[in-house]
Amino acid sequence: MTRVLVVDDEPQIVRALRINLRARGYEVDAAADGRAALDLAARRHPDVVLLDLGLPDMDGTDVIKGLRGWLSVPIIVLSARHASAEKVEALDAGADDYVTKPFGMDELLARLRAAVRRSAPAEEAAVVSTGTFTVDLAAKKVVRDGADVRLTPTEWHILEVLVRNAGRLVGQRQLLREVWGPTYETETNYLRVYLAQLRRKLEADPAHPRHLITEPGMGYRFEG
Repeated sequence: MTRVLVVDDEPQIVRALRINLRARGYEVDAAADGRAALDLAARRHPDVVLLDLGLPDMDGTDVIKGLRGWLSVPIIVLSARHASAEKVEALDAGADDYVTKPFGMDELLARLRAAVRRSAPAEEAAVVSTGTFTVDLAAKKVVRDGADVRLTPTEWHILEVLVRNAGRLVGQRQLLREVWGPTYETETNYLRVYLAQLRRKLEADPAHPRHLITEPGMGYRFEG
């Protein structure tokens, strides 16, 4: 089910969007200001964001920049601002589309569906196997030597991010943002602790890992 984060301080707009989106099978989270939006995005991992630019605590463009530091999902701006320069600024900050208020619900929903379609990832392997263990991304489980490996939710989240980016370096700050949220991106000690735990559970030789690789000072990489 597609999760939509609605960011708007006008209760009647939030209510209308919530009703219309839920009626069409979307899950909906709502935030009335920028800080709440950034916190919700970190905790709930939306698939698409509907964002008003005129928020009470910060400009919507700054929210876009904050989200784009770690989130790649579509962001559709909803705004009463008509000036083309403001539209360009929002798009340059990382928005994918811009809908001017007042808007027709049918048009907005069509734009939302199109944005979600464009962002759909290429089909990836649901099961990733190494010489030591197998990761089933769909079932959210890991098997080693024919037995399920018990991982904590945090261990699984770290492993999932690395496996989905197999062969690519995932920076420390990116990994911290994706797993714990943007306020934790300097807590690199968290990663050392959890990667050590994962290696003990998954690697044949945890002291010389073949699959969960550290790039000193930069981040981590999963190799199959």
